[in-house]
Amino acid sequence: MAHPDIRFSRRGVLLGAAALSACSARDSGSKAATAPATLEAAIAGSWRAPADRARDRWRHPLESLQFWGLKPGQTVVEFWPGAGWYTDIVDPFLAATGGKLYAADLEATDADGRAMVEAYRRKLADKPKLYGKVEITAFGPTSGPVAPAGTADLVLFLRNVHNWMAAGLAEKAFRDAFAALKPGGVLGVEEHRADPAAVPDVTAADGYVPQDYVVQLAKEAGFTLAAASEINANPKDTKDHPFGVWTLPPVRRSSPRGKPADPSFDHAKYDAIGESDRMTLRFVKAGATHA
Repeated sequence: MAHPDIRFSRRGVLLGAAALSACSARDSGSKAATAPATLEAAIAGSWRAPADRARDRWRHPLESLQFWGLKPGQTVVEFWPGAGWYTDIVDPFLAATGGKLYAADLEATDADGRAMVEAYRRKLADKPKLYGKVEITAFGPTSGPVAPAGTADLVLFLRNVHNWMAAGLAEKAFRDAFAALKPGGVLGVEEHRADPAAVPDVTAADGYVPQDYVVQLAKEAGFTLAAASEINANPKDTKDHPFGVWTLPPVRRSSPRGKPADPSFDHAKYDAIGESDRMTLRFVKAGATHA
């Protein structure tokens, strides 16, 4: 999952932690879930929050994960899982099919970050049979390997490249992903897509990233672009919103970051657009053909 403005807003981190805590409280009293042996079953899982399931129409998890090549029994690394939107699909599927998830979470440096990481840990601990043994590692300015070198079949960057650009971590993210993957392994990327005619912004201040720049970063790290998909495209997204991509759902910002919400802001125009236009890319680490 992407972290809405996590690099800018302590409030955003707190909201993430609160949401995870609420989810854990709800889940702890729910009926034990059946281990999902298929992606379809994982996506339909009763453990997923209704608000998360409502976003499937925008994020297309089945089509996206099939495009990236997720298969039973694989070893997967998810960078910055946030509140676990994709974790709730990928990890139960892996746990049920003999696979393994490495969650490269925030390299927490303050109380807010630590609270978010701890909330994510609690979420997983509340349902050990469903989630299995997730290995929680870290990704950040001084972090080490996100997984043992050359062991991962698939690494996922899910709407976070803009955060890493702002923090000066984008190049490191691609390098760390490359190191974790087996030869022939896949890097899957979902990211808010900038207008190709727009002036490039290396900090991605509005949350949108040029697709060509993502391809460049991946190539510099050693990857080859294998395919691009329009699964998560949204032609209604004009990408010129007053508060960047966060004006759109699901964040629906109504004022500049760090300022109180504006109750008079009219969300109708932006709600009608829906979630952002996104690139969906599949990169491969050179080497033997990946099964």
